[in-house]
Amino acid sequence: MQPVRLGALVSFCASAVLLVSLVLPPSSGAQQAVLETPQQVNDRIHSMSAAARVMPHDYVIGNGDLLDLEIFDVKELSREVRVSQTGSIGIPLVSVRLHVAGLTEIQAEQKISEVLESGGLVSHAEVSVTVKERKSKPITVVGAVSHPMVYQADRPVTLLEVLAEAGGVANDASDTVIVNRPSQEASSDPLEPPAIGPEGSAPVAEPSGTAVSKSSANPAAPADPPALSNTITINLNELMESGDAANNIILQAGDIVTVPHSGIVYVLGAVSRPGGFVLANDRGQMTTLKVLALAGGLNSTAKKDHAVIVRKDAQGQQHEVAVDLKKVMARHAEDVQLQPSDILYVPDSAARKAMLRTVELGIALGTGIALYRVAYR
Repeated sequence: MQPVRLGALVSFCASAVLLVSLVLPPSSGAQQAVLETPQQVNDRIHSMSAAARVMPHDYVIGNGDLLDLEIFDVKELSREVRVSQTGSIGIPLVSVRLHVAGLTEIQAEQKISEVLESGGLVSHAEVSVTVKERKSKPITVVGAVSHPMVYQADRPVTLLEVLAEAGGVANDASDTVIVNRPSQEASSDPLEPPAIGPEGSAPVAEPSGTAVSKSSANPAAPADPPALSNTITINLNELMESGDAANNIILQAGDIVTVPHSGIVYVLGAVSRPGGFVLANDRGQMTTLKVLALAGGLNSTAKKDHAVIVRKDAQGQQHEVAVDLKKVMARHAEDVQLQPSDILYVPDSAARKAMLRTVELGIALGTGIALYRVAYR
């Protein structure tokens, strides 16, 4: 009996080595697959976002902001004004609209004071400008995040900061973040306050109540082309592992941050670590051997030749696909590729029943099964 036991031990060790080698990327070198819960991932996002927080500076007024304008001792001119989509505001008794977009509150106060004094309306104008509603720098966060939102940036913010504000990534979030950025004619940072130059270099004031377009001012001028967008793709795992600040980009007004859903593969039954394992992305290659390696391998009582994959079809109906893991591990059968939401169930030979019913699998998933995300370090 001794040779038989030795042969079984060698077979078990070979299977374990095969599983471990399959879960690691081919070029990983010294990298090691590390499992983290979604909560641990979000905790790291919060801590890293706080460490990379950009120091604030004076807020820059933009289109859509609501300003509280107060001219001391002149109540007739004091009021709330909304910055138009052309970046200007209207003030009573002032014949032109004042362009304030791109100015800080202090710069806007200085400009309004100069206009009131030069027009003879107020001899020594004392002006206070306060941004009451900030609507000009929206950053939209959608997809696999806890709380999709529109974040109004009042200062330069990084990608990790916005993800933290959205409550972190969802359980089935991909390891990729996509930033769609509208193209801008000006290359300067829209959140950086500009310097006030000579009056000739300032934007031309527009007549009150009038919107002059480029085409109406010059009928022969061609219409402005539609704005294009730039797409920036960032690997979230690499960003969090490397800590490279270059990957933690500073977002701009109008950016749309999308975290794609990737899907989860579940392993239940006679495995060391039953649970759900998040795919790297919606095109991630996950097979039965890889997911078994993530689940810590099979128990000694596992019925390897009676495993099943519970899979939903396009109509939402569940079907069972038999898979002989014994042959797959011995390389006598092809490994089976798994799809998002697949459930790989490995029965236990010591159990009273050889196989769970689909309803029982659903109950098992609804009892708070552990979820894991894979990172390489």
